[in-house]
Amino acid sequence: METQRCAFRKTLGWARNQDQDQDQDQDQVSLHCSDVLYVTDINRYTRDREGALYHPHTLLHGADLYDITLCDSSHCRLRASLDPSLNHLVERRLLLIGRRLHGATFSPSTNHRYRLLSVELRGGATDSLASPEEWAGLPWFGPEPTGPVLPLRANRSVFLPLWNSVDYSGTAWTQAPPTEEEEEEEDEAGGSPTLSLSTLRHHFLSGRQGNVMRQQLIVRITDKSHLMYYGKPDRNCVCPYKAILQVCDSSDSVCVVLWNSVCVRWYCRLKVGDIISLRHFRVKQQFGAGPQSIEVSVNSCNPAAKISVLKKSSVSHRKPPPQETYHFYNSLQVGGGPPDTLCDVIGLLTFSGRPERIKSKDGKGEELVEYRWLRLEDGASNQPIMVKLFSTSQPDVHQRLRPLLVIVCSRMKIIRSPGSAPYLTNSTYSQVYCTGCGQHSQMSYRRLRPVRHFLCWLRKQDEAQVLRRALIGGFFTYPPPPTSLETYMTDRRGESGFLRGAELHTQLDQLCYRERGSFCIKATITMVTYRLVGEDTPHCWWREKSTHCRKLLKRKQLHTDTPKKKRPFFTQQHNQHSTAILFQTSMEFLLSADEDESVGVDDEDEADSSCSSAPLRPSVAPVAVETLPLRYDHSRGEEQAAAMALGGASSALEGFDSTHQGYYTLRLRVLSDGVMLDVTFLPSSSSSSLHANTWTSILAHGAFSTHTPPPSAGDLVAMAAQLANQSLVCVLEACHLGGACMELVLSRAYH
Repeated sequence: METQRCAFRKTLGWARNQDQDQDQDQDQVSLHCSDVLYVTDINRYTRDREGALYHPHTLLHGADLYDITLCDSSHCRLRASLDPSLNHLVERRLLLIGRRLHGATFSPSTNHRYRLLSVELRGGATDSLASPEEWAGLPWFGPEPTGPVLPLRANRSVFLPLWNSVDYSGTAWTQAPPTEEEEEEEDEAGGSPTLSLSTLRHHFLSGRQGNVMRQQLIVRITDKSHLMYYGKPDRNCVCPYKAILQVCDSSDSVCVVLWNSVCVRWYCRLKVGDIISLRHFRVKQQFGAGPQSIEVSVNSCNPAAKISVLKKSSVSHRKPPPQETYHFYNSLQVGGGPPDTLCDVIGLLTFSGRPERIKSKDGKGEELVEYRWLRLEDGASNQPIMVKLFSTSQPDVHQRLRPLLVIVCSRMKIIRSPGSAPYLTNSTYSQVYCTGCGQHSQMSYRRLRPVRHFLCWLRKQDEAQVLRRALIGGFFTYPPPPTSLETYMTDRRGESGFLRGAELHTQLDQLCYRERGSFCIKATITMVTYRLVGEDTPHCWWREKSTHCRKLLKRKQLHTDTPKKKRPFFTQQHNQHSTAILFQTSMEFLLSADEDESVGVDDEDEADSSCSSAPLRPSVAPVAVETLPLRYDHSRGEEQAAAMALGGASSALEGFDSTHQGYYTLRLRVLSDGVMLDVTFLPSSSSSSLHANTWTSILAHGAFSTHTPPPSAGDLVAMAAQLANQSLVCVLEACHLGGACMELVLSRAYH
């Protein structure tokens, strides 16, 4: 009876005893499951060379492969590989943990393995059926897995995170303390003869020794790079990782490269400031450096390297390696620093942007890299320190980033572009240290004068005022685009030109989850609406009138004494959060449906039906909850940060206060092919430029002028008639928010 209740046994049970071909999948066999299944886990990895040989059709869908774990409500679990033709369901976050699957079709493979060929997704994502602990307790369909869970379709030893290839993922990456065996090795290492770095360099360059060294190095880690994944479809490396450490002793400094499984075992356990012992390693000339530069290569074989973290007391009888050095810049120094300068910064986090992704520009092709914007304040100037922070292989730290924490970013690079304020971004060795992770107390920088000076400023701050300006998430672009078309076109030199409407739709369809793209079109604005946050219908709107409507408007003007039988439908609504209650006055003269019958119009007018006789509420989708920045709620800070994270439940953001009372939606008509687009416009109130607060100047600056009071939403919509028939160059920022949700924001529009 239990067998009949299990969906996998009913659907796949017959295939378990079949003799399968050991070299290829049985693609001609498909097994249909009529029961509802649930997704309990998704794992990503890159294909290897054998996969390309045995399954050449999968090469058309990129380098990534996915394994998916399914359960049938309460009976058993199944791990299956996802057919590469379904990769887009994961990459656009249509297929996610907790999702219900209908009509799943499987193909049996070798060794009781299965491939999910097709599936139906009905409705939206659902809450998880059960907790992870309950899923973990369900029995497996087929043989019970032994040992660590490994990829099904490639010879890889670890999985990649779903959304980037820089962080680590899974329990194989351990931060556990050394085992007893390693502690014994550590004690043994403490008494072994040591070799200084200067002697090591001299012996290698002079040829007195080979490149395999058995002696011991005792060095301090001064810099630690992010993880570098080099797995490719044409390579068969089981664990294709490397990481770079900069180390020093009292005589010299050198680069140490951790390779492959050594990264998995040691990367999370080594931190900047640690004193370590290295034995059984190779020395070679450093690639791409000068003839006197060497590097230490640490691998798990040929020879198997020995690493141990030494206690400071164990090296006290020797001359200890020097402390790592820091070069802290305050906000004033960052603003005046030359480009590409490396520096360290400390500040109070007052804005934590949502994580987004862009395509890598470092020669890695279509790989997506994750980043977020941070705003740090340190009191040295009125200008904050803006940081474009990419992943640093510290996922636990990045997940904690939220306002009112003290952040230290090390080895950051100053980026300066003409006409805009500088900002900081990552170098190879950037690391982030965050309040609440227990890191600040362990780092030597806490004794430095710039850090102590910042802490003095921090103690004097009014917490209530800091909370008022603390923001999290939402649409954000930096540096802001220029205010003139000439400067914008100069900055775009070398990029592709204007897109047609159909081409823009094609580009949008290719975006993956939280991937950001910037596009440029020529268009006119045909409608403007203003809507309060949380309400479904716009409070006021303007629509470009057709020839028919303009003729009707002119005839009311001619017969001002004609009594009105029925007023057209529009309302005035008063709301404590908005003054957006006005229509443009010309809309008042539109005829009602009854009056329209008595007015004689010629055939040309009757043929123009693009404008109804009475204004109807426009159909415009509301803005996504992830688009609007939120006020930071310290009592629910972890909840806010988790909902804003990649893969977080965006629906959980609906209970937080937005910084915007309302927002504008502009309908654009692309000039090249007439395609219509609805875009969100969020004018800022932080512009430092002086302008007249007309539509033209507001669109060019993306903000209201701070020198005069901004117009109310009703007044601004009433002025929208000045946009009629104006040809504009529109800069659009797009971000795929998962599922069918596409964010499209107008950041600038130029004549």
